[in-house]
Parts: sequence; C-alpha cells; structure tokens
Amino acid sequence: MANEYDADQIQILEGLEAVRKRPGMYIGSISSRGLHHLVYEIVDNAVDEALAGYCHNIEVTIQKDNSITVEDDGRGIPVGINHKAGKSALEVVFTILHAGGKFGGGGYKVSGGLHGVGASVVNALSEWLDVKVKRDGKVYHQRYNRGKAVCQVEEIGTCPEGETGTTISFLPDKEIFEETVYDFDTLENRLRETAFLTKNLRITLTDVREDAPRQSVYHYEGGIKEFVTYLNGSSEPLYPEVIYCEGMKDNVYVEVAMQHNDGYNEATYAFVNNIITPEGGTHLEGFRRALTKTFNDYARANRLLKDSEDNLSGEDIREGMTAIVSIKIEDPQFEGQTKQKLGNSEARGAVESVVSEGLTIFLEQNPSVAKTICEKAILAQRARAAARHARDMTRRKSALDGLALPGKLADCTDPNPENCEIYIVEGDSAGGSAKTARSRATQAILPLRGKILNVEKAREDRIYQNAEIKAMITAFGTGIFDDFDITKLRYNKIIIMTDADVDGAHIATLLLTFLYRFMPELIKQGHVYLAQPPLYRLEKNKKIWYAYTDEELSSILDEVGRDNNNKIQRYKGLGEMDAEQLWDTTMDPEKRILNRVVYNEETAATIDRTFTTLMGDQVEPRREFIEKNAKYVTNLDI
Repeated sequence: MANEYDADQIQILEGLEAVRKRPGMYIGSISSRGLHHLVYEIVDNAVDEALAGYCHNIEVTIQKDNSITVEDDGRGIPVGINHKAGKSALEVVFTILHAGGKFGGGGYKVSGGLHGVGASVVNALSEWLDVKVKRDGKVYHQRYNRGKAVCQVEEIGTCPEGETGTTISFLPDKEIFEETVYDFDTLENRLRETAFLTKNLRITLTDVREDAPRQSVYHYEGGIKEFVTYLNGSSEPLYPEVIYCEGMKDNVYVEVAMQHNDGYNEATYAFVNNIITPEGGTHLEGFRRALTKTFNDYARANRLLKDSEDNLSGEDIREGMTAIVSIKIEDPQFEGQTKQKLGNSEARGAVESVVSEGLTIFLEQNPSVAKTICEKAILAQRARAAARHARDMTRRKSALDGLALPGKLADCTDPNPENCEIYIVEGDSAGGSAKTARSRATQAILPLRGKILNVEKAREDRIYQNAEIKAMITAFGTGIFDDFDITKLRYNKIIIMTDADVDGAHIATLLLTFLYRFMPELIKQGHVYLAQPPLYRLEKNKKIWYAYTDEELSSILDEVGRDNNNKIQRYKGLGEMDAEQLWDTTMDPEKRILNRVVYNEETAATIDRTFTTLMGDQVEPRREFIEKNAKYVTNLDI
C-alpha cells in the first residue's frame, strides 16, 4: 500500500547523509546565502584559534573554479588517533557531526563556531574537500569526496619547527546548491566585520578568477573602535572621540564602543564570541540599562535636566548613536537554533557594570562631549513628545472613530489580507492607468505625488507632517515604531512601482528608506517588492514582444530578425503605457516580474551604512560609493 507506515519506513542516515539530505537545517538555505555560509564556517574555526591567542593571519582565496581556500597560522588541527573513534582526530573533525575542540572547555575557552558541526557540514556539502595541517615540523594531508575520506591521513612533507596552521580547500557541490558562484563583496562585508571584532587579526581576501587578481586586507589594531568609525564614515560625528569601555566581570569579557552622529537613527550591533545576535539578548539589555541610567544621573547631577523635567528615555539617548557591544563568554546560551538572542543572565550584569563604570569616568573627564550628547537627547525627547501627539492623530482608528483611508487610495474588495496587494505608484498619470488596469478584487493602488520626505534626514515628528507618508501609514494599517503591529497589515504584498529611470530609482530608494527605518518587519518578513516594468516594446508584423533588459531585447531581435519592420519603443516611464499594456507587463500575476526585497541579518551593519551613505548629508562617501558601484549599473537614463 502506498500509505503503509511501519518500522521499515524509519530511515537511518549514516555519517553525514543527514546533512546532504536536509542541508537547510545546518546552513539555513541552499541559495547564495547558504553557499557563502560555508566560507564563514571554516573562517570562524580559524577565528576561534585567534580568540584563543594562537592565530594571527587568515587568508581566504576564491580560486578560478569557484572553490575556496582558507589558510590560517593557528595550532593546526590535531592529527593523532582519537581513541574513542579509533581514527585520526583530523578525520573525526571532518566526518563526524558534533566533534571538535569546543566541548568540555579543553580546546577553546570561547568559541563562535557551530558547536563542532561546521567543518563536517562544509565537507558533507562539498564535491571535494582537501585539508593540509602543519604540526610538529610535519605536513599532513587528507582528501574527501562528498563527505567521505578517499585516503588515510598521510604525512606528505616537513615544515620548519614551530610553523603551524591549517589549509582547507573545498568546492561546493552543484548537486546541493542552487548556485555555486561566490560574490567577492558578500565575503568582503563579513570578513571585514570579523576583523573589526578580533583586534589585530589580519584577514586577506583574494579573488583570482579574473586575469587581474582582486585583493583586500582587513587588519584593525583599534578593533571595535575602528568599527564604529567605519560605520559612522557616512555621517558627521558630534564629537571626535569614540567612547570605549572594556573589562572583565563574572568571567565575561566585555568590549563596548560608541559614538553619536548628527543623524536620527540608532545603529547598535551586539556580538557574542564574534557572532552577531540580531535579536540582542541579555548583553544588549545590560548595555541599554547602563547607558540610560548613567546619562540620566549625569544630566541630573550637572543640572542639564531640570527637576520638573522627565528622565531621558533610552531612545532619546540612543538617537544618532552607533555602537558595538561585543562580549566573550565561555558557555553562551542562545535562545533558538540560529543563535539570534543571548540568554546568559551573567552577561546582563557584566555589561551593565563595565559600561556604567567606563562611561561614568568618560563623561566626568569629557564634560563638553557629555553636554553635547545630553543636549541632543533632550531635543530628541521634545521631538518624540511632538511625534507622539502627531501619531495619536494619524494612527489608524476603528470605524467608530471615523478616520477614513486616504482619499486617493483605490482599495481592493477582498476582505482577506492574504489575497491582497497594494501598488505604490509614482505619479497621478501612472496611478490612473494602474487603477484602470488592476484586478479590483485583490489589487489596491496608492499614487504618490512627487518625491516623499527623505526620512534619513528627519526626526519622527516631521514624518507625520508629510502627506504622502501619512497616506502610506494609514493604508498599510500596521502603524510605525512602537505602534507597529504586523497582524494589522492590510496587504500581503507591498509593491513599489516606479519609472525605470534615475528619478524612479530615487523615489524607490526613498520609499525603501522609509520602510527600512520605520517598518523594518515588512521587509524582514518578505512583504515588500519592487515591480519591474519593461524597458522596451517591440512590434513586428502585428506581433508584440516586451523586453525587460537590453540583453533580452537583443535576444528577441536575434530571434525575429533585425530589419526595418521592427518598431521599437523605449519606455521612459509608466505613464507611456496604457492600462492594457501596464496589466500585461507589470501587474498581471501570471506574467509580471516582481523582485522581493530581502534582508540579511548577517550584513545588517553594511545595510545600515549603505542607506546612510546614499541618503545622508555627506557628499564624499556617496561619491565614493557611486564610483565603486557604477560598473554594475545598467539601463541608466541620463
């Protein structure tokens, strides 16, 4: 019987078969993100050697065949016989899950790796993996195919006495991954961050796929102080110093660096043993408690706050602040499989104690900086009070309260938000075509007039004064900031539809900046999309083709022939399309192309810095960004 379920249906996966069967359980996905995660796993093992004080250099190379080589000068993986397994410790590390030096406290005091599964998981998901170890004056080698050793650990040469290290090369398996081409910039962002967090560690990234190799070196003697300076590079710091607190408490090593800029967004990133914790945890709680109490105590003691005035809130003090909270702890307890949030109670007290003491000393020794920060926080407090009033007026109320949806919103009729989507459309002309073209049951249209406020340069109180932003807040239904409630979202898809030109790209960026800063969960939970209208319409012999790129147009022309019968129209804007064309190309769920806006928590600091660079006040960082990335731009209208 097809539905028979008995003892013989229970599968036993031997060795690393489980990893190959369910790779997503171990590396998150088999997309580009999972592909790059393989590199991070091997690098993190080398970083653990650095945290233990034995590794000073890590070299990562993208080879011509898209294989990866990671070489470090740590102690070298042990090669002797592990008596429990009856085989070389080297082979145990690469072929047995949950085997490594991170258990029992003997090999590593602190570790960021995946509890011993990293090396074996990379091996399991690679077409081949090759490892060389330098130890005790000798060089050892072993090779694996799809997780299985193809030879014994062998001695292949000698090396100078005292020279140690491990070199691992691997080729991701095309049978597993959706794509196997590594992106230099993606690796660069992660490796740069790793170097910032590991003071004095030198990481070199080399790409030899092109004729002219590309190489970057990351080495920061200032550690997280330089990290803050880097993140603030696109902003104007309010004071030259980076505030730095360091100390050991209850066997927890704490490092904190912070600096305020003239912006309005907080950018705080928390790490445990060099691994980012996107949802924070006890270490972040301790930092925020110390920050709020210390600044309020200082402001009261120095009469910067009047007796009649309320205490500054944590949000007020953190406005425009960039901060790195990094702790090293021997036995981190994370909530959830993916290490999103730290749970150790001792971390809260350790961070609070170290930051309170270090920050108090700094403020007393730097009264002008202390005054500057407090004055900015007091202004933020007043603006937040004005914003609260405006928010109360703007917040979407119940039918009894009578606050209607925006008048220019053409809403859909289906009462189930899961079936509904809203198009945010540039301009009344395109909005008119979209309203005519749409499926009224499930597609809502909200036309915007002109460019919305650049929220990167505005406090919350000004947000509520912008009519276009108020229209979006009301239409979406979720509220913003503390009022945000994803369960009240009125549309499953929020689709930004702008012209395929410079102005359209700018408007889309302004909209994404607003959503990222004020409603980030919409992006994180996959509700935000960019529509992709066609660039060309080709008509020949009463037949019509649409092309979305120059390459696609060229391919169509090759197919139909390049002659004088071709009528090619280059769309400059959505307004040039009638309703039927707009439906056929951009709004019909059966034919359209939508690009989902995705958020990668591992690169949160880079995302923040990019928004600040593009939308902030500083011209020079923006010019450098454009010069660096101009080669990747296509279809740019000038």
